[in-house]
Order: sequence, then C-alpha cells, then structure tokens
Amino acid sequence: MDVGFDTIGNATLICYDRGPVLATDPWIVGNAYFGSWGLSHEVPVEQAEAVKNSKYVWISHGHPDHLNADSESFYLDKKILLPDHVGGRIRKGFQAAGLDVTVLKDRVWHRLSDRIQVCCLANHNQDGILLVNLNGRLLVNVNDAHWMHGWLLFIRGVAKRFDKSFLLRLTGHGCADMINFRDEEGRLALPINLLEKQSLRRQIRRELSMFGTTGFVPFSSMHRYQRKDSIWAQEHVVPPPEYRSISRKLMTAPPDGSGGEVFPAFIRYCCKSDTFEELRPCPIEPIVYEPEHFGDNWADELDKDDAQDAARYFKAVEHLRRAYDFVNLRVGGRDNVIDLGRGRNAGLTFEAPRHSLMAAIRGRVFDDMLIGNYMRTTRHGPNPPQLRSSFTRYVAKYADNGGVYTKREIREYMAEYLRRAPVNFLLGEFSLRCKNLHRPGSTVHRIMKAGFYFGMGRR
Repeated sequence: MDVGFDTIGNATLICYDRGPVLATDPWIVGNAYFGSWGLSHEVPVEQAEAVKNSKYVWISHGHPDHLNADSESFYLDKKILLPDHVGGRIRKGFQAAGLDVTVLKDRVWHRLSDRIQVCCLANHNQDGILLVNLNGRLLVNVNDAHWMHGWLLFIRGVAKRFDKSFLLRLTGHGCADMINFRDEEGRLALPINLLEKQSLRRQIRRELSMFGTTGFVPFSSMHRYQRKDSIWAQEHVVPPPEYRSISRKLMTAPPDGSGGEVFPAFIRYCCKSDTFEELRPCPIEPIVYEPEHFGDNWADELDKDDAQDAARYFKAVEHLRRAYDFVNLRVGGRDNVIDLGRGRNAGLTFEAPRHSLMAAIRGRVFDDMLIGNYMRTTRHGPNPPQLRSSFTRYVAKYADNGGVYTKREIREYMAEYLRRAPVNFLLGEFSLRCKNLHRPGSTVHRIMKAGFYFGMGRR
C-alpha cells in the first residue's frame, strides 16, 4: 500500500507510507492473561509481515493483549515508541534489555515519515492514546484507554482540524475488565453494565459525538476466552460479525448533527482514494484449555513463602489499609487472611489458583488476574468500596505500574500529571470523581452520567 492503514488482531494498527512505517500493540500470536485470552482471528501473513517490516512500534501500556510476550519477536528489533508514563516501568525494562526506546512527550507531534506524524497522550491510569496524522487523515487510537482521564477535550480540538478522522476504540459491555464478582454465598454477581447491555449502536454513536470524529473502527475488543475456568465469560464478548452488521450503513445522525460512518473491525483503508476494503481474517477455532495447560492447578495451596510474599505485596499499598480491613486469598480451598489492621468489616476475597496468583503478585501484574476473569472476587461488608476505585486503581495502576505506594508518593505522582496538563488533568479527575460518587446503576449515577455524555457531546 502507498499510504493508508490496516486494523487487525486485537489492537494492532499498521500505518503505511510507501511501505509499513508504524505498528501498534502487536499481539500477533500466543495468549494473554495467563492463557485466559486468545485472539479471535488469525493475523494474516501479509499483516504479520508488515508488522515485522515496520520501522516503529508503539506500545500503549503493559497489559498482555497490548504488550504481548509471545509476540516479542515481531517488535523487539524496532524503534519502540512509548507514552510518557510516570514511573517509566516499561521504558526501564526495555532499556535494561538494550532496546531502542523513545518516550513521546505529551501533545508533541513527531514525524515518522513524509506523510505520517504522531502525537502521544499519557494519563495517571497508566493508559496511552496515540493520534496519527496520516496524509491529512486523523487516526485517534484510544485502544482501551479510559477517555475520562483528561484528554477528551484536547482530542476533540485536534479532530476539528481534519475533514476525515477515525476513532479506534474498545466497545462492548465490559467483558474486557473484571466481571467475575461473587456474593458471599458464591453466586455470580455481574456488574450492572453487563446486566443492562446497552446497544452497540448507541455506544458507538455516543463515542463519535464525544470525540468529534467522522468515523469509528471497533478496536481493542477482538479476543476470546479460552480457559475452562474463564470460558463462561465468552457469552459477554461481542463477536466481530456483530460490528459488521452495524457498519453496513451510516449511523443515524441525532438532532445535534453528530454521528458518522462505522467500519468493520478489520479493514484496509487507502488515504489516496478514501476507500476501504474489509479484511476477512480466518476465525481461530475455539479450543477450551484446562487450567493445567498454563500451569494452574486449583488444588495447589500457598506455602509459607507464598503467604509472606503476598502479605508484603498488599500491605505495601498504604491506601488498602484505609479502605479495607483484610484481603483474603482463597487458594486450594484454604483461606489466607491478610490483616490490614483497619478494625472494620470491609474486605476482599480473591479465589484463584496458586501458580498464576503468585506469578501476578511477584511480577507486579495483579491486573492480569482481574481481567483474566477466572479469579473469583467477593467484596465483604455492609457497604464495601468499589473495586475499581479503591483497589484496582491503587494496586494495579499506581503501585504495580507507577511504582508509588504511599499517600505522599501518590500525591507527588498526581502532581506530575497535573503539572504537565493542568486543565486536562483537573477535568479528568472531576469527571472520574463524579462517576464514582454514587453506586453504579443508581438513579443519581445514571443522571450524572447522562448529563456528562450530553455536555461533552455538545461541546
């Protein structure tokens, strides 16, 4: 291709300028989340070779469906581009391995070829967003980043300068996050977003309106569950053919004039003719693997060293001692209670197999256990804190990825993001606090969320 782009795999964008120049988040082969996820479709040979021949590879963040160890042969010899995450965990790891790494400062445009420029945005959730100016067309690669962390208005401002712009964005009902919640009797308690299952058409129309782009490409959503202990979650995954049925016609424009064209998930777009063809990669035949295939045996118990390492891991996160009284690891049918000394009844039980649990703790990738959705999570107490705002944020984002554990360290961490982009940061924090102020599904929460979407869509 002379100048254009492909979308393929789970979250891989390939940009061409007289040949492949840039590939993003190349998960080409293998598994993710301790074998819980596999790709839904094969990456065709042509696109796999284009990734290998690209000069640059951009990695958005450290989740294994974006930074995939099984696919490292496709990107380790490239010029690696990274968001400017505070803490620089990925950068430090790559540099220690002797790789060619460039950190892209926020809101600065970098030229990669005659007709390709990129601009990167990082946020305190350790997510990364990439804007690509591809021969006068704008690609907004949000992947699965949480857009309310401050950059939405900046992106809208950039999109206004382009006649054609494409939003590449995760959609669905939340199955790419922690959904394996259990009540205290062990029954599955699905989050409200999975119970309601808002229509994809409405979701996409809202995203187009909020980001101000003229087109939408389903993205960062093309996986399937494949472990016997997580396959139950597959029914909540939106299959790519469902996106194709939406993309057959333009979105119906609402009264405010928003809306745009919805493309299939896998496409090749030519920027010279502004035409596209749908790529039709072969679906990967579903195989359900036993947990033992990935080293997990649910009967294995923690030993003394495991218990000590786990206790140190959770006790190091100062916020947990303010939010919870205990964290309980139920492994091999045996409870291992970590007393956090708060003196109340709020707590968490994580029921998981020993091998992957301890690999996640020792490797500081606990989010991989949550997103894998074979670990069962129970919240205890009369009004237990929300997992995302009181646990995941502080353990998986700030501690594991950002390297900050105490209240003082988090304050300094936030101050750095505030210093970089004060207005964007404060807007992001305000919207996030509003979202977390009331219980999801409550009347007040629905009103506040609807008001936010309406206000942002009309700016």
